[in-house]
Amino acid sequence: MLLVSIFLLAWLGSMGLVWLVWKARHSAHLQRIKQRLSGRGPAGQTGGRKGPALIRSEGGQRGMLVIELARRLRVMERLRLLIEQAGLKWDVARTMHACLALFLAGFAFIWYLLPSLRNLALPFGVLLAALPLMHIARLRRARLRRFEEMFPEALEFLARSMRAGHAFTVSLELIHTEFQDPLAVEFRRVFDEQNLGLPLEVALQKLAERVPLMDVRFFVSAVLLQKRTGGNLAELLDKLAYLIRERFKLRGRIRAISAHGRMTGTVLSLIPAAVGLLMFWVNPDLIAFFFRDELGKLMLGTAVGLQLLGYFIIRRIVAIEV
Repeated sequence: MLLVSIFLLAWLGSMGLVWLVWKARHSAHLQRIKQRLSGRGPAGQTGGRKGPALIRSEGGQRGMLVIELARRLRVMERLRLLIEQAGLKWDVARTMHACLALFLAGFAFIWYLLPSLRNLALPFGVLLAALPLMHIARLRRARLRRFEEMFPEALEFLARSMRAGHAFTVSLELIHTEFQDPLAVEFRRVFDEQNLGLPLEVALQKLAERVPLMDVRFFVSAVLLQKRTGGNLAELLDKLAYLIRERFKLRGRIRAISAHGRMTGTVLSLIPAAVGLLMFWVNPDLIAFFFRDELGKLMLGTAVGLQLLGYFIIRRIVAIEV
């Protein structure tokens, strides 16, 4: 009970700190927007004497420390970016609360209901806490895969639209009507951002940040380079689309060649679990040592950890980037 109370207090304290940091950062961001729109200083001054700095207006040295802490603590910002890349509308703070609540629930479940397996309480809690993050990562991979599959066709559409006489920015808007999500949403956002006054270079760089694909970085670099040096952008986009399609073909051949290695890693990882289940079904006393004795629990945990490590190493070896 004492350990659970400590975890609960740590959770409440961390959430309070996260809330303060997030509130300070959000308040500073809103203050900068108000100053930019009004053209006035932080204290409402319009000229003459220079107004106090933004950080000072948030509360002196205390505000400076909070803003600096918010700038250095980028965990919530990274999580926000992952949620955005997954196409979800989740709130960052609620997601973190859900992860911590799942951790406490899993830890308490093992600790109180299965006291013989208390050594697994911490790993089980961590596993439950990682479920929302795993779901976000899975949706993110699927969304990026769909975007990547439609991207060459979108580049060819841009090239045809520009040859027909449309401007580049107008062609971006046409993608929204001709393609499906997630590609349509992202290009529509680029069009809206630059249409509301954001420079096209910044809007494209934000696109590359939201869609972290090599092909998108190539596209952004090509467009920015063409704007500075000139040239036939339509022809450049056609060549880029052809290059991306060739990369798809090469990636397919590599996946076919490495299929044996991936299957080997999966089979080698499942064999120990299958043998353990078979032994438990035939004679449970054969493996009771691994669940009753402290040394057996340690051996079982070490074996599972090494097995997972070997699986990820094999997956990493056969994951060839193209």
